[in-house]
Amino acid sequence: MSANIEVEKIGQIAIAISDLKKSVQFYQDILGLELLFEVPTGLAFFDCGGTRLMLTTLQGKEEDHNTSTIYYKVSDIHSTTQLLQNKGVTFEREPQLAAKMADHELWIGFLRDPDNNLVGIMAELPLA
Repeated sequence: MSANIEVEKIGQIAIAISDLKKSVQFYQDILGLELLFEVPTGLAFFDCGGTRLMLTTLQGKEEDHNTSTIYYKVSDIHSTTQLLQNKGVTFEREPQLAAKMADHELWIGFLRDPDNNLVGIMAELPLA
């Protein structure tokens, strides 16, 4: 296990929306982004040049929808979680399985920055 956290890239950005149907139409038909999939709980995911864009209706705390959430992609979410905890980070929600895809599992966890903004970490783990 490396002693340093290794963020690979921005893996996902979440945008708070109020009407999923209208927003999906805008991002797909107007902006021309590729719709990857939708989740019945009010989420839609698009590809934006290799970065995943998530449209989300209110999920969790209302104050978390005042700004976009950036998800930082890491290769080993479990060791990264441990390293962050060793540095004094308290997780809002420890990483857990968010979605099982055809070729990988998507794991996501949340923490807060010094301004109390929600920060996501994510990993796409190969299927066992």
